Amino acid sequence: MHKSLRDVLMDFSKTEVRDIIIATLVLAFAFSGLRNLSSFLPNLLVVGLGFILHELAHKFVAQKYGFFAEFRMWTIGLAVAAVGSLIGFVFAAPGAVYIAPAVRGKFAFTVHNITRKENGIISVAGALVNIVIAGAFFAIGTFVPGLKQLALQGASINFFLAAFNLLPIPPLDGSKVFGWNKLVWLGTIGIAAAGWLLLHF
Repeated sequence: MHKSLRDVLMDFSKTEVRDIIIATLVLAFAFSGLRNLSSFLPNLLVVGLGFILHELAHKFVAQKYGFFAEFRMWTIGLAVAAVGSLIGFVFAAPGAVYIAPAVRGKFAFTVHNITRKENGIISVAGALVNIVIAGAFFAIGTFVPGLKQLALQGASINFFLAAFNLLPIPPLDGSKVFGWNKLVWLGTIGIAAAGWLLLHF
């Protein structure tokens, strides 16, 4: 049975919505920096789209497996992202979707703990969304001259978000993907890194 739009919206708590908004604003600032605040609104669009859909991919795939999943901002990560932007480095880890084991079965109270494969698939979902968004932005920048600058910026940021999150360093997504399937990890981080390099060199 498919969920209605109302059911989907009800899956978000007030705390989760607040955390997503705060994390999006801080991340957009981090990609702008104090020296280039005029780019904040464009970055809010392209970063917000990539970041929010990245986290929603984690959330919805986890829920598809039957887990409880909610985004929570990471205060230290937000602070590092804001401060790092002042020296030209963006630490793109403002928070994460936290997953809890769910009770499965209509009558039996059986707790289903996450498997390595499930964790890997949930983790790679966010990066795949960023790669798709980056590809869409790249196509727009190629075929719509009036939006070229904004679109290529969006492609660059989304390739970066995918590649950064795929670094095989805990607690980043890449460590879970690498632990599940090294070929999937290599393929996704390779595409993300190649896309970013193509736009910058």
